[in-house]
Amino acid sequence: MNDWIAVHVVDFFNRINLIYGTVSEYCDSASCPTMSGGARFEYLWADGEKYKKPTALPAPQYVTLLMDWIEAQINNEAVFPVSTDVPFPKTFVPLCRKILTRLFRVFVHVYIHHFDRIVAIGAEAHVNTCYKHFYYFVTEFDLINSKELEPLAEMTAKVCKDNISPTQNTAPSSTQGR
Repeated sequence: MNDWIAVHVVDFFNRINLIYGTVSEYCDSASCPTMSGGARFEYLWADGEKYKKPTALPAPQYVTLLMDWIEAQINNEAVFPVSTDVPFPKTFVPLCRKILTRLFRVFVHVYIHHFDRIVAIGAEAHVNTCYKHFYYFVTEFDLINSKELEPLAEMTAKVCKDNISPTQNTAPSSTQGR
């Protein structure tokens, strides 16, 4: 199971990094002074090292720090072993939950603040397909807390066309950094 999660975490990292890259020139400190998903959701950065306390950052800085942090996790063979005879650490699944939660926030930001650009370049179907794969994976394996999914609940109900109710995840969410 850990191998399956590891492969998907790496794949989602690459795909979401590419998706964000398509809008990054339109996402700057002036246009996106906070990493947010609309007015109700502001995401704070904390990495336990340079940013010990959750800190508000412009979206592009948050995403850069996030992608660098994820890449460091993925490239750490003690965390993501490359050899089948090296076991995954006990902290592997909780770390993957954190990675996937933070990657979801990039989807939130792109959909809420930059979707017009995604449509303009003709990438809507591709981004929606990537999102559906991500959503179905994290919900199937319970890798993201349902409260985190709230910012895209309505869109998810439309794109995924299953039994997801737009009000399924209505618990209020405060600013979150972890």
